[in-house]
Amino acid sequence: MSQAEGDSQPSAAPSETSVSHPPSEPSVSVTASIAVATSDNARQRRKIAALEEKLQALEAGRMVKQKYSNYFMSQGRAIRRLVILFDNIEDLINENDRRCDIGDDEDLEETIDQYRLQMGFITLNNVLPWFHRKASDTEEYDDYVKMLKKLRQGADSARGDDTSKLKSLVADWVNREFKPNPPVDYEDKHSRGFVNDACGKLLCPTELDWNNPIVRAGIRDRADGYIVTEMSFPTFLYEKYTADQDHLEEGLFKSPILVQAFKSIFTSPSSAKEIDGEGDGANIIENNRRAKRELFGRKVKTHLRFALSAVTSWRSVDGDFDYVQFWRIIVDFFEKAPGRLAQRKVERLLAWWTRKVFGTSRRAELTDAAKSSMSVNALARQRAQEEDALFDSE
Repeated sequence: MSQAEGDSQPSAAPSETSVSHPPSEPSVSVTASIAVATSDNARQRRKIAALEEKLQALEAGRMVKQKYSNYFMSQGRAIRRLVILFDNIEDLINENDRRCDIGDDEDLEETIDQYRLQMGFITLNNVLPWFHRKASDTEEYDDYVKMLKKLRQGADSARGDDTSKLKSLVADWVNREFKPNPPVDYEDKHSRGFVNDACGKLLCPTELDWNNPIVRAGIRDRADGYIVTEMSFPTFLYEKYTADQDHLEEGLFKSPILVQAFKSIFTSPSSAKEIDGEGDGANIIENNRRAKRELFGRKVKTHLRFALSAVTSWRSVDGDFDYVQFWRIIVDFFEKAPGRLAQRKVERLLAWWTRKVFGTSRRAELTDAAKSSMSVNALARQRAQEEDALFDSE
């Protein structure tokens, strides 16, 4: 084809829809080649600093969690001492939730066990005022479960510490009081219980005479008529370790060894050495009143019975003796008095314990004349008189 023919060929017309674009700028490839050179040491220092900041943040979070964990465990130590000795915290919460679900419009039918659980929940919130709000505000269920777990660990740990503490102390008290031969072993619990005459005397039901050889043999053999259960008050609960069968409430919960056990757990082991007379007069009665009302009727009696027994590890049943039922009988004695007369006797018994453990404060009995003659007030008057004399002389 000739050049003329080629030139005569029509050129392709641009499409009506085509749009002309300006020439594009050349693209730039970002590569390491344009990086500004820096020192290797400087880059490594910055990386290390960033990692250290992350580590500090993680460590701070871990420390906060550990702090809360330790707090819950320490707070939980009060539960077995002031609230409940056997029931689970979850059971208390579930019982309160059940009552909330029922509402106020429906008649509430409850068993005695449900009543005890609800009273335990109320006491729990009195002892740990923050608990209800914390349990309600915790958004993550896992955090709630972990909190209950730590509270339970603290509670069980305190119970273990208390039983371990009483193990050796009770042996010392019994040996000093009764001087058994051979003496009660400080470590070996197999030598305690009814096989030991001194411990057996304290564990013996008040309606039986431990001094009778037939009774001792019957109890040790668990013969008919000599089965020891929680339905009999042991003699260690009574003042002078003996009971009047016609007046069984007289002297109940006033034994010396019971006072010693209470003091060793709730004040100090050294304070348990002094049980004659009243307490040291420390002005802490009112501060301990709420705790006292929860304690005196409950925990110590159960722990002391365990310390006197031959059982080597904590359990709810010892042969024919049910510790859970024993605990509940004592709680009901204090909390479910049958009438006004019985309630007044309970209040007098609590007042006796207040004086015995915490002493009494006679500060309120001081007259104005007695206060004015005391040295602090006397010094204040003397200084005022000296100032007045100086003013008059000038």
